[in-house]
Amino acid sequence: MNNGKNQINTPNINDGDWFSDRNGRFEKDLLIIPFQINFPSDNHIKINGEEAQFNGHCFETEIGLRPGKNKVDIVNLTSGYSENIFIYRGDSFEDKYRLSIDDCIWFLKDINQHKNQYKSIFDNPFLSLFRELNQKYGTKVHFNLFYRTEGFDLSEMTDQFKDEWQANSDWIRLSFHAEKEFPDAPYTNADYQTVAQDCANIHREILRFAGKEVMSPVTTVHWGSANLEGCRALKDAGYKALIGYFNIDNELPAVSYYLNSEQIRNIKKKFIWTDNQENLLFIRTSIVIDTIKKDDIESHLTSNKDNDGRLPPFVDFLVHEQYFYPDYFNYQQDYGIRIETALKWALSNHYSPEFVEDAFLK
Repeated sequence: MNNGKNQINTPNINDGDWFSDRNGRFEKDLLIIPFQINFPSDNHIKINGEEAQFNGHCFETEIGLRPGKNKVDIVNLTSGYSENIFIYRGDSFEDKYRLSIDDCIWFLKDINQHKNQYKSIFDNPFLSLFRELNQKYGTKVHFNLFYRTEGFDLSEMTDQFKDEWQANSDWIRLSFHAEKEFPDAPYTNADYQTVAQDCANIHREILRFAGKEVMSPVTTVHWGSANLEGCRALKDAGYKALIGYFNIDNELPAVSYYLNSEQIRNIKKKFIWTDNQENLLFIRTSIVIDTIKKDDIESHLTSNKDNDGRLPPFVDFLVHEQYFYPDYFNYQQDYGIRIETALKWALSNHYSPEFVEDAFLK
């Protein structure tokens, strides 16, 4: 927050942050959470009309949150400065997880190539794996699609299994990822129209061969890299939430869309944040499964605990399609085992499966 010449900050809350019952206590229908803000000690501060007390380090009080979006009014009666921020209370995302698959198209190419042999989309080995995981754990699976690959694009995809896609829409979602795999990070400097057209091409074909029931308002853009104009194109196409890695202060790929370093650090710490200016929700994935050895998956996920020893309120597992295939140069023979290891960890830590749209956007 910035009032021109003076910079103030809230040590524990940022505009766009999300809260759940783990963050406070309930009084009737309100979630009561602590609120702190930095001002000089000789100032007179009110938060939502209530006096804030100086604790030796900052001013603090408590505020009550109703479900959904909440306005917090900040007034400095000493200087005349006032500002408001908007934060969120969610009652459906705590202790939920989702599995998402990036770079998807080869399994669709296979289904199309075998349309005269396959009696079901689950005759495809890749999709069969995820049906088994759904049947065993109730896992909900989100596939982010390319439009084309060598020898195939989505306009060729058979629609003969459309009823089956729709019948499994309780646990399957499809969405835009990118036009194709290469070049890397294709939307870093792309204009609005490029992103809008690539997105529209994929949406058109999903609707044709699978139906609106499997469409999702959530996606992970290829390499999680898109400038502000590109993200606005995604929003206009119906996307309300974007998933990324939000790496900073290390040498790993940023996968952080258009966000600045302060915003990325906040998401890296809190996992969930809404850009109120753009009305876009961002969620940090907890693991890229194909980058972690099987024996290290549990410890990696457990390492996401915060300073209070709590695991993230919502966990997103991400994996890429291509590592499933024996003829891929970087094939992982234990591909399915790695995924199942993450799912078992979720179960043992009392997470239950849920789509992002159902956990946050309803």
